[in-house]
Formats: sequence, structure tokens, C-alpha cells
Amino acid sequence: MDPILQAKDLNLWYGANQALHHITLDIPAHEITAFIGPSGCGKSTFLRTLNRMNDLITGVKIQGEVNFHGENIYEPSVDPTVLRRRIGMVFQKANPFPMSIYDNVAYGPRTHGIRGRKELDEIVERSLRSAAIWDEVKDRLKKSALGLSGGQQQRLCIARALAVEPEVLLMDEATSALDPISTSKIEDLAIELKSKYTVVMVTHNMQQAARISDNTAFFLLGELVEMGKTEKLFAYPQDKRTEDYITGRFG
Repeated sequence: MDPILQAKDLNLWYGANQALHHITLDIPAHEITAFIGPSGCGKSTFLRTLNRMNDLITGVKIQGEVNFHGENIYEPSVDPTVLRRRIGMVFQKANPFPMSIYDNVAYGPRTHGIRGRKELDEIVERSLRSAAIWDEVKDRLKKSALGLSGGQQQRLCIARALAVEPEVLLMDEATSALDPISTSKIEDLAIELKSKYTVVMVTHNMQQAARISDNTAFFLLGELVEMGKTEKLFAYPQDKRTEDYITGRFG
């Protein structure tokens, strides 16, 4: 199967500082791919290149390609807004809008022109069910999203991302601020979602990568050191730096 996303010789600078060096990797469809590595190693920066979130940062320069279904997303003809609808993102800190639970999920579909109440009701319910939070919020859809717990807010943000029916879901350390029970719920959710979506996640938790990802990429100092099937990479790392990191010798 062809990869859904492909980076080819990707370099990125913040001003004069080069943050990514010659990244080349393939991301398979309908699998969970995890990026691991110490803080500041470039994994979140690389994740943000996959839906052009770095465009929003001044002074960023990018060379190379990121291909989505074989087309370079950095071509001038590509509309970043349309791209981010197809490649959604969930951030480290839950960021619900200060509005009702219903309006949080309906926000994206409305901006894309869906106005009918019945259709919006269906999208909201489907998205909340997909994010495994419907049963907890179905009786309080008109209440503020800010009244939810941290774990519920993060699942609401996942529902909000799913409401516009993306093909890929990027998760940037989406469980790092959560308690173990909420983390477990989101891990279970990620495993369920890969049947319909491609999931790409940054995690600083190696156990999490080992538990739920199909593929793991290890980043260090802005370079991709190694990528492979998760079981194989953890059991038989090919690079000494990968072995040192996963056995806790540094990082």
C-alpha cells in the first residue's frame, strides 16, 4: 500500500536555527505512527509540518516535500485551510472554545457551510460517539464545554477534529496533561479510530508508543535516527542511539 503521507528530504529553519535535518519517512494509512525522542528533538515541529501549522509561525523556512496522497502540500496551489480540514490536529493542552459542547463540535461543519439542524445534530452525535464521550455529555450539550474535566475536554477536542471528517488525525502529546484513567481512554480511542483514520502522534511516553502504535520513529537533535515497526524497533533497534534512548541511558 502507498503511504498516505510522505516526507522527502525535509529541512526546516526557525530563523537561523535549523530544527529539522533531511527528514525522509513514510506514514502508512490506517495505522498509528508514533514519534518519540527527548524534548526539543524536533518531533512536534515535524508533526506540524504535516498540516502546515508551522505556516503560522513567523520566520519559518521549509525545504523539501511533504506529499499527501502523492501531492506536495507545500505547492502554492494548496489551500492550507482545506488541508487542515483533511489533516486534523489535537494539541497537548485541551483547548475547547468558550461555548457549549454542541457548538464546539458543530463549529467546523458550520464554517464549511453546513447549516441544517438535523444534519448538524447527526454530525455532533456521530463525532461525540467516535470520541467516546457521547454517553457522558448527551444530557448537557447546551452547557459550556469549559465545565468538563481535562480528560473530557481533550476527547471533546478530538470530536471537534473528527466533525469535519478528516483522513488523518495528528495528536501532539495529547495525553501528557491527563491522569492515567483519561490517558487510557484516549489510547483506547486512538486504537479504535485507526480503522477509519490515520493517526500520527507525538509522545514523550515510550510505554504509550509501545502499547498502541504500529510504527515508531525516533528523533534526535532534529534528525530522524530510525523508524520501523514498533515491536521491532523496541526489541531490536538498529542504531545505538535508539537503543540508548529506549533503555533509559539518556533523555
